[in-house]
Amino acid sequence: MFVQPIETTSNQPIVDWRDFAPCAAPLFACAPEVVGTSFNYVRDEEIYGEREDTQFIYKVISGAVRTSKIMRDGRRQIGRFYLPGEFFGLELGKQHNLSAEAVADSKIFLFKRRQIEAMAQRNMEAAREMWLMTADHLRHAEDHLLLLGRKTALERLAAFLIEMDMSHGNCGLFELPMSRRDIADYLGLTLETVSRGFSELQKKQALELDGARHVVLRNRAFLGAMGA
Repeated sequence: MFVQPIETTSNQPIVDWRDFAPCAAPLFACAPEVVGTSFNYVRDEEIYGEREDTQFIYKVISGAVRTSKIMRDGRRQIGRFYLPGEFFGLELGKQHNLSAEAVADSKIFLFKRRQIEAMAQRNMEAAREMWLMTADHLRHAEDHLLLLGRKTALERLAAFLIEMDMSHGNCGLFELPMSRRDIADYLGLTLETVSRGFSELQKKQALELDGARHVVLRNRAFLGAMGA
C-alpha cells in the first residue's frame, strides 16, 4: 500500500515512512477496507503533539502509550494510559487536546481518520463501533475527573490498580509498563505519596510487589471497594 508523506510543521516530528513495517491490519472486521499501517516508537518518543491535526486514529499493538498535558507551571497531567488492543487519538475536534508518547517501546497501528469517517457514513456497524469507542473514552474521562476531585490518595491508587487489572483481563497478576512518576502524574499525586501508598497496600496485604512493576493483587475485593 502506498502511503502519502505527512505534511509537517516545525514543531512536529518528521515521520519517515520508510521505517513502517511492511504489514497491515483492518480497523474493524466489518470494514476490512480500512487498513492501518504499523509503526514502531521507542520509549518516551512523541506520537503526536498537543494542537497537532487529528490525521489518524491509533491502536496499540504492543507496549503502552500515555496522553498528557503540560500545565503553565510545568506540571504534567496524564490523561490516560493505553495498553495493547486499545485505541487512542479519538478527539472530536480537528486538533489533539493532549500529546501522546510511548511509555515503553511500542508498536502502533495508524488508521487515516478521513478514510474512517467516510467509511462510517456508509457502514452502520462500523459507525456503531466508532461510537462505542468514543463513548468509552468519555466515560473514562468522567471517571478520572471524579477520581482526581473526590478520592483520597490511597483510594486513587487502589482505583488505578483495579483499572490496570481490568485492562489485563482481571487476572490479578500484571506488569506495570509505566514508572511511578507516570502513575503520580496520572493520579495527581507526588511521587513520594505513590510510593507510600504502595507500601501501605502491601502492609494491608492487598497486593504484593515483585520488583518495582510486577504486581500481584492479593485482595482484589478490598481494593475494588476502596477505589469505588
